[in-house]
Amino acid sequence: MIRHIVMFQLKRAEDAPQVKALLDSCKGLVPGMHEFDVGIKTEGLEATADVVLVSTFADAAALAAYQPHPHHQGVVAQIREMAAGRQVIDYFV
Repeated sequence: MIRHIVMFQLKRAEDAPQVKALLDSCKGLVPGMHEFDVGIKTEGLEATADVVLVSTFADAAALAAYQPHPHHQGVVAQIREMAAGRQVIDYFV
């Protein structure tokens, strides 16, 4: 299995609910997606990002199917306009 984590720093923190909704629309997009959780920074708790996506895929093929999926690419384009930066890590679990 592959864990895919993406953390976003936004230009405007108040856009976090919109970014979460966009990411949530990708849940279940491809076969082999096992976990898909989107979180927003919680006031009073430590955070260096505004939004985080934690997802798990059955294998590299499932992740490779997700990345170029047209719906995912549309979401990426919208989030890119709101993001000041992003960090990504993929690793085997």
